[in-house]
Amino acid sequence: MLERTNTEYEKAVLIGIITREQPEEKVNEYLDELEFLTYTAGGEVVGRFVQRVDVPNPKTFIGSGKLEEVQAFVKEEEVGSVIFDDELSPVQQRNIEKQLRCKIIDRTGLILDIFAQRATTSYARTQVELAQYEYLLPRLTGLWTHLERQRGGIGMRGPGETEIETDRRIVRDRISLLKKKLAKIDKQMETQRGNRGSLVRVALVGYTNVGKSTLMNVISKSEVFAENKLFATLDTTVRKVVLGNLPFLLSDTVGFIRKLPTQLVESFKSTLDEVREADLLLHVVDISHPNFEEHIESVNQILAEIDCADKETLMVFNKIDLYEAEHLDEDDLVTPRTDRHNTIEQWKATWMQRSGDAIFISALNKENLDEFRKRVYKRVRDIHVTRFPYNNFLYPENLDAYSQ
Repeated sequence: MLERTNTEYEKAVLIGIITREQPEEKVNEYLDELEFLTYTAGGEVVGRFVQRVDVPNPKTFIGSGKLEEVQAFVKEEEVGSVIFDDELSPVQQRNIEKQLRCKIIDRTGLILDIFAQRATTSYARTQVELAQYEYLLPRLTGLWTHLERQRGGIGMRGPGETEIETDRRIVRDRISLLKKKLAKIDKQMETQRGNRGSLVRVALVGYTNVGKSTLMNVISKSEVFAENKLFATLDTTVRKVVLGNLPFLLSDTVGFIRKLPTQLVESFKSTLDEVREADLLLHVVDISHPNFEEHIESVNQILAEIDCADKETLMVFNKIDLYEAEHLDEDDLVTPRTDRHNTIEQWKATWMQRSGDAIFISALNKENLDEFRKRVYKRVRDIHVTRFPYNNFLYPENLDAYSQ
């Protein structure tokens, strides 16, 4: 369990369900990730509850017996938040809240809260605010505290309008305003992208907390914020990078995650435009994570959603130092052999290397970065020469030529 070094935290309980599509092993893995999300948001997990169900209860998501068990634990431990790993319907959220009498948050709400904390620029804050209001709209109830005081008077609201209708109108008006504001910023960003000229564009993509920002700092010699928390980076950062004498643009994008809220995919549409307009994707993977292959699949699904599945991609397997440090002893005859027993060399012999599009590095310890730069240089050069065949003599085929 993650431990916090200070006392400024909020006690939280996690809840997940085991179904036919979601076995116990998978639920535990998702709850581990949910705990990391909770830690990132400023909470401390003091308990977990898991229930096996065929389908979630339409009224309370989990069964009444399990809910009573959670209620007793919440009261005894003075828990402030109960966090569900799946998205709750507005009805489920209200019913659970009535019984447990504490904050009820689902995975989507938690991710939105982290994004709100992490948003630093006006653009990111606007995107997050839009996502929050779109998530909030169907969850408004008559007990909702007004977002602003409404005064009576001519033209202020229709006759007989109830408080809940007033709240919904306020939220809809705010959503409309935010969309107009984003459309204006989107147009400005589109102009900025157009002004970058014909340089080859490379985008770092990957699951959250895989080391994209650290890699960005190493390659571009910049100081992009990097931290061992989920969603440390929200705003897209673009830097001009020169390998040999070949310039290109490198962008660091927001990390992806399983069950990424649809509201965020929509509101971060422009941020993801950096990925759409890239000529080459560097798909960064944390090979030290026990489920990195599923992370790859999750990222690929989101890339498919934004029509980027067929883009030219270089797989970058990062954190090989951590993988080797955690690697199990090959002489262990008790533990059943799984992929987790593979050495880096054995992984290289799998589908990763056979595709010819994989490189293994440690951005933090700067291991194998020379080979990484050579691979990126060659891919960028091939794109540049295809675009401008008349000046291919300016750039040697290999990066080594510059040091000779």
